[in-house]
Amino acid sequence: MVKSTQRNTTPVNERPNLRFNHKDKPDFYVTLRKRVNAYFETNQLSKHYNTKMVTKTLFILTVFFATYGLLLSNIFAAQPGILLLIAVVHGFFTALIGLNIAHDAIHGAYAKTPFWNKVIGTSFNFIGANDFMWKTSHNGMHHSHTNIVDYDADIEQIPLIRLNPHQDLWWIHRFQHIYIFAIYSLTSIAWVFARDYAEYFHPKVNGKGKTDRPVWEFVRMVLFKLTYYTIFVAIPFFVMDIPWQYFVIGFIIMHLVEGLTLALIFQLAHVIEGTDFPLPDETNKIHHSWAAHQLYTTANFGCKNDFLNYICGGLNFQVEHHLFPTICHVHYKQIAPIIESTAKEYGLPYNNHPTYFGALGSHVKQLKIFGKEA
Repeated sequence: MVKSTQRNTTPVNERPNLRFNHKDKPDFYVTLRKRVNAYFETNQLSKHYNTKMVTKTLFILTVFFATYGLLLSNIFAAQPGILLLIAVVHGFFTALIGLNIAHDAIHGAYAKTPFWNKVIGTSFNFIGANDFMWKTSHNGMHHSHTNIVDYDADIEQIPLIRLNPHQDLWWIHRFQHIYIFAIYSLTSIAWVFARDYAEYFHPKVNGKGKTDRPVWEFVRMVLFKLTYYTIFVAIPFFVMDIPWQYFVIGFIIMHLVEGLTLALIFQLAHVIEGTDFPLPDETNKIHHSWAAHQLYTTANFGCKNDFLNYICGGLNFQVEHHLFPTICHVHYKQIAPIIESTAKEYGLPYNNHPTYFGALGSHVKQLKIFGKEA
């Protein structure tokens, strides 16, 4: 095993808070916000949901509940192939709830008021995840400290996969670009049964020592998990008129589809050729300002693909999402040219892979590099 020599090995909870360089292009984000705000004001648009967003929400939820109802109806109990297809569709649309509905709401982007964002964001809990822990690890750690080792949980998941150049290098990592898809497929099933519990007790939050995590949130997490286990495990198991082996296979495949869908959208935005993985200096300071840092560490992909735009919940417009996470994703395509032109005006990168499969290939190449180089 080879260890990186660049990484600061001081325990995170013993370091001062991470800081960005506010003197680095200080006018960039001020100018950008003015231009984006002007777009909404000139066109008299809300930054939150619109008819398109509501229609999408209703469509996704309709398919989600319809497929669940079909599975319980036993109409296709004697046709396991059709049941499996329904389970696949259900798993895919479960992922779409997380990507399109819950994700926006937890960021405060779906609705104008915190109350309705909280209500809509609760949908995350009904698909087996936890909104409080996602807000803590994703909104707090990932968005604030993108691609910074020890601060961004998204690039430090399990030791078997090496998603950043500062992680310890194991011999098996040279094969990670091959086995990574099998691990990605386990994303949602791990989330439902393990990840949220583990993160609640994890000592790192926002690069600091353990911060306040109310006991009520853990109780609430357990209650929602039990609700999920009841609705999507216990009830189908006892109601569906099929052999138990078929149920187990269907449940696993449903989650494999959901997990792979989630992972192959989230990971393409940051662990890809052209994005940086900077380390703080000896004073725990990052060279760039926060806004510039987002441009150096983030990439878009397939932004001209209408199908991708529909299913990704704006996550293929990752640059726009990181700079304006409280704007509903249905507006990203329209504000993207403003952000791209302003970034170029200030001499900043605007990473954009034209196609999804091109971005996927770039992700695999990056994993191969991380698997061989310390």
